[in-house]
Amino acid sequence: MNSLSLRDRLLGWRDSVLSNPRFQRFAAVFPLMRPVARRRAAAMFDLVAGFVYSQILLACVQLRLFDLIAERPATVDELSVRCELPRESMQMLLDAAIALKLVQPRSEGRYGLGQLGAELCGNRGVLAMVEHHAMLYRDLADPVALLRGPRGGGELAAYWAYVRGERPSELSPEQVASYTGLMAASQPMIAREVLHVFSFRTHRCLLDVGGGDGSFLSAVAAQTPELRCILFDLPAVAAKAAERFAADGLAERATAIGGSFRTDPLPEGADIISLVRVIHDHDDEVVAALLRAVHCALPERGKLLIAEPIAGLPGTESISDAYFAFYLRTMGTGKARTFGRLKALLERAGFEEIELHPVPMPMVASVITAIKSSKCVNLA
Repeated sequence: MNSLSLRDRLLGWRDSVLSNPRFQRFAAVFPLMRPVARRRAAAMFDLVAGFVYSQILLACVQLRLFDLIAERPATVDELSVRCELPRESMQMLLDAAIALKLVQPRSEGRYGLGQLGAELCGNRGVLAMVEHHAMLYRDLADPVALLRGPRGGGELAAYWAYVRGERPSELSPEQVASYTGLMAASQPMIAREVLHVFSFRTHRCLLDVGGGDGSFLSAVAAQTPELRCILFDLPAVAAKAAERFAADGLAERATAIGGSFRTDPLPEGADIISLVRVIHDHDDEVVAALLRAVHCALPERGKLLIAEPIAGLPGTESISDAYFAFYLRTMGTGKARTFGRLKALLERAGFEEIELHPVPMPMVASVITAIKSSKCVNLA
């Protein structure tokens, strides 16, 4: 057996001290250590009680509580009627939401938004994910069974219809409607991160692969009036994008093309191609084939832009290593990758000058750009 390193021995000593009940009691009562002990105890309890907190948030979202009190502060009696809850239950929910900074007491017995509630009201994508997570939580009801069993197989895998089956191009509008709407709700967040660090003004045509209902392309087009846009997604999804482009007045310069990047060649003619939250949904072999297809669809020195949650970045560990790791296992495909892993996949596909662009909110998505090298790789 290998001997323990000095660091391992020090960490072992730390563990023995922190887990000792006598030390815990001493830290709780000793004046100099008491503030730290309280913060650590609160953090530990938050971890233990996290599911309860998430369900309180879900109840607020399902009852549209934030929208109700954003219009104007209201009393518990008014909210009880509007939310169709017994007064006692309404008060309990309000008290819990106050504790979580979602709601805040106002004058004359009324309740308004708390700081976090106000931030949530301004982010419809997060609210949509909160409701969507009810499905994830059911799949996670037995986490040990999830870890021991094969990936996928639960509600979440069935929800993402393009993941299952061998002919995603044949999915009906009804089968893609729910997840397309969910992704559309969060696209403005992604677009803000991308447009903060990257300008499309030097490009003439952008192809967005797996672009959903066109929310991302519409945001880019609004910032870049001369840019032509092409969206490529499953036929039923592309039809929704075409409707959006028409509604946004983009029909003259934005085109939606139906197909599957797994089976169909990508449209040509763009000098920049974007993959917005596409790569992490798929396993390495699918990603490798997609990147090769992107490489061959681009002209020489054409650019690829990836907007993706990336593992291994400071401050994003809980998102990539905890949240996405378990989410994608229940989904049955994909994984959050480090920049190093993505760079290796891009180089293997024939890209160079690969750059990670710092963004304001990397927990939402990070941005990578790469340039097509001079020789197209073999798709075989």
